[in-house]
Amino acid sequence: MQVPDGKVWELETASRRGSGLPALCPVDRMPRRLRNQICIAVIAVGALNFLSYTVTYAVLGGDAPNGHRELLLRPDGSQQVVYFVRGHFLRSLSGREAQVSRGVWIYSYLHSLSVLLTSAAMIISMLVLARPHILATMREGPISGRTFVTAFGLLVVLVTAAALVVFVRDLLAPPAMAQG
Repeated sequence: MQVPDGKVWELETASRRGSGLPALCPVDRMPRRLRNQICIAVIAVGALNFLSYTVTYAVLGGDAPNGHRELLLRPDGSQQVVYFVRGHFLRSLSGREAQVSRGVWIYSYLHSLSVLLTSAAMIISMLVLARPHILATMREGPISGRTFVTAFGLLVVLVTAAALVVFVRDLLAPPAMAQG
């Protein structure tokens, strides 16, 4: 549906009031107050997740994605996987590794993945909250507010998905053989 630039705001407002016009965006199909409460809750959960990640990183001295796993061959011929977290510049300029249990390493890796997801959810939530203002201020110009919001949201989703693929690939990769 082609809408003149000056009429976008009126159409969206009319669609929320139940005038029978279709909502221009899926987030407009729910009451504004509920939508805003959900977005604020997502932002709060994401901030708490980031805070807990930061505390865990400080306590462990790093995280699993910056660390690694090694496959050690014992003198008796058996194999053992050892897990290390590594922190960049936390303890020294070069960073430092700390050996941790398998469970702690997996937790650290999964928590790192959750930070990626909650960060993206926070950005999308902030975009949804700012959307009316973006639409109102970007009515004229080389790019419309709707196009900007859509493109920015898509960019966040694509970058997050790509990072998630890389992290999950590294998580599922077999441990490297220990050197030396």
